[in-house]
Amino acid sequence: MGHRHHRRRNHRSSPGDNTMKDRKHRRGIRTIMTLLIGVVFLMLTGSVLWTGWTLTGRFRDQTFTTPETVPARPVAIVFGAGYWPSGTLSNVLKDRLDAAIHLYEARRVEKLLFSGDNRVVEYNEPAKMLEYALSQGIPREDIVLDYAGRRTYDTCYRARDIFMVEEVVLVTQAYHLPRALFVCQGLGLDAVGYKADRLSYARHGWYRLRELPALWLSWADIHIRKPLPVLGEPLPIFVEQETNAGLGG
Repeated sequence: MGHRHHRRRNHRSSPGDNTMKDRKHRRGIRTIMTLLIGVVFLMLTGSVLWTGWTLTGRFRDQTFTTPETVPARPVAIVFGAGYWPSGTLSNVLKDRLDAAIHLYEARRVEKLLFSGDNRVVEYNEPAKMLEYALSQGIPREDIVLDYAGRRTYDTCYRARDIFMVEEVVLVTQAYHLPRALFVCQGLGLDAVGYKADRLSYARHGWYRLRELPALWLSWADIHIRKPLPVLGEPLPIFVEQETNAGLGG
C-alpha cells in the first residue's frame, strides 16, 4: 500500500503582503497627523480671532471718549501707571487722573478709587495719585486709596471684595481698556470704560504688544488659576453698603 506524502503549506507572508501592511500603517499615521495638525490649526486660528476680537471690537459699545456719554456710575477706578524718581507722574498716569477728574467734574461718578502699587515704602502710587487729585481741587472725602492694586486683576478683585463696588467706570488708555474690561467683567463687575488718551507715550507700541500675553494671563487667572490678591477686612466705599451687609441684606 502506497504512502501519501502530504506537504505542509507555507504560511509565511510574502514580500507583497508586508509591503501592503506597511502602506496601511503609514496611511494611518498620516491620517492621525493630519487630524492633529487640523485640530492645532483650528485652535490657533480660534485663539488669534478671539484675541483680536477682544482687543479691538468686543468692548466697543462699552467704551467712551467724552465724559457726557459715559453712563453714570458710583465709582471710577483709576489704575496706577508709575511715576519718576523725581516724583513726576508718568504721562500715562497723569492722563488717567485728568480723565477721572473730568468724569468727576461732569458728575458721572461720585467717588474716585485710586488703585496702585505700594509694596515697598519708597514707592507709593496711590499717594502720588492722591496728591495730584487734591492739587486739582478734588475733595479728599471723594477719593479712596487702594494700596494693593499691583495688577489689573488685583485691582478689580479688590474693588469687588474689599471696597464692595458693583458698578464702575474704568479709567485707562485705549490699549489697556479691553483687558481691564475683560478682567473686571469676568470677576462680576458691571464695568464700562473711559479712554484716558491725551498725551503721547514713548513706549506706546510696546504697551500694545504687551497686551497680547497679558490678556491670556488674565484669561488663565479668571478661569484656571484664580489667584487671591492681598485681601483684608472689607472697606465699603459707601456707608449704606456696610449697613446692608450688617443686616444681611
